[in-house]
Amino acid sequence: MTAPVLDAPDVVTRAIAGDSNAFAGLYEQYHGLVFRFIYRRVGNPTIAEDLAADVFVRVLRRINTFTWQGTDIGAWLLAITRNIVADYYKSGRCRFEIASGDGRDDTRASSDLEARPEETVTEHLNNVAVLRLLNDLAPDQHDVMVLRFLRGLSLAETAGVMGKNESAVKALQYRAVRNLARQLPEGWTR
Repeated sequence: MTAPVLDAPDVVTRAIAGDSNAFAGLYEQYHGLVFRFIYRRVGNPTIAEDLAADVFVRVLRRINTFTWQGTDIGAWLLAITRNIVADYYKSGRCRFEIASGDGRDDTRASSDLEARPEETVTEHLNNVAVLRLLNDLAPDQHDVMVLRFLRGLSLAETAGVMGKNESAVKALQYRAVRNLARQLPEGWTR
């Protein structure tokens, strides 16, 4: 008995209709491809796995927008994957990662760390302090800050995740930033 082709229109149609088994089949078929694509671009398996999970969350939220255009669903998945990787680099979440590859970045990052250890320690302590203050925010404000600044989601994506409109997310974000600024020690800079 041969396994059914998972990108056949009936499987995708079932996934669009909410069939979790059909979606699970698509996930199993394409997860490896998505992971490898991301891993080649970020060079870190943990980050690649996190971003692959983000891809399938986005696919799950948007599968009902998929339309057949002469290619299989894999092309659509890779377009979403490219966008997730681009968002990752644009968001700055990667700025603390040491790039893998030819080693030039590793040497530069290592020498920077040795040249300014006090700044590195201070930056880490500041990050820890801000994360502690973030946990003191109201739940909605906390969620907005995490989704927008730590996860790098857009206003529209954050609104979708939270089930709110974009204006409400903007207001929550404004109040959260204002509350964090009030709690920071005087003279604190980043």
